[in-house]
Amino acid sequence: MSSLCATQANPSPIPGPPPPPTTPRRAARPPSPASPEAAMASSLSSRSLLRRVASLASGRVRANHRVLSSSSSSSSSSAAAAAERASPSLDEPAEAVHMTEVCIRRLKELHGKEPPTEVKMLRLSVEAGGCSGFQYSFSLDDKKNSDDRVFEKDGVKLVVDDVSYDFVKGATVDYEEELIRSAFVVSTNPSAVGGCSCKSSFMVK
Repeated sequence: MSSLCATQANPSPIPGPPPPPTTPRRAARPPSPASPEAAMASSLSSRSLLRRVASLASGRVRANHRVLSSSSSSSSSSAAAAAERASPSLDEPAEAVHMTEVCIRRLKELHGKEPPTEVKMLRLSVEAGGCSGFQYSFSLDDKKNSDDRVFEKDGVKLVVDDVSYDFVKGATVDYEEELIRSAFVVSTNPSAVGGCSCKSSFMVK
């Protein structure tokens, strides 16, 4: 009786299901070395990329060189044009009426269209009128009057009558070519304090 009770009090454990069988892990394969063909293809691709990059860089260098050369040429042309319109040389009197290189060149062109015996001078005179009170007047003349002042440079002559001279002492005569007109103009005048944009009319000090 006591043995039966002991057996009922401590029943034997029921065995569970068996664990699943474990699959052995395979060792990782080392990376296979690249074949010679693949290495050669990679090298050719790298060289092709380098050639394209070098070609692009060379093209940009040439383009920058052309831009710099163009800028240098433009600067040189602007400097040359400015030099032609620069102030007269120091050996000319301060109160003389000066002519720019462009003005002289235009007068020589006009002389070339005339017989040598009929070479004319450029006459500058000042008249009352215009939008600012006084205006410049230019003409070609082959006669010199007794009250004329003659200013000569490089074989061309500019004449100014004595009355007009008081208004243009130290002035500079230039020749301008524009779309709407081409004409001789007084580019600078120390005796003027203002004038119109066309440079044909001015006010005196």
